[in-house]
Amino acid sequence: MYYKGIKECPKCGEVELGLGKHNGYAVMQPVNKMSFGSEVEYIICTECGYIIESYVKKPEKFKGTIN
Repeated sequence: MYYKGIKECPKCGEVELGLGKHNGYAVMQPVNKMSFGSEVEYIICTECGYIIESYVKKPEKFKGTIN
């Protein structure tokens, strides 16, 4: 599977990738800012379980958190 420019697992070479997410209590929250935060999504190798990439779904919630 080709996803967001990633063609294969850099660890084992598997080409079938999956998409997972953290949500609920596992959200990423901005420092020093009142916000519910954002879910974290992961691109995962379906063969070895390696987390290839992670990112927040709503990056705009983190603007202004570093001076």
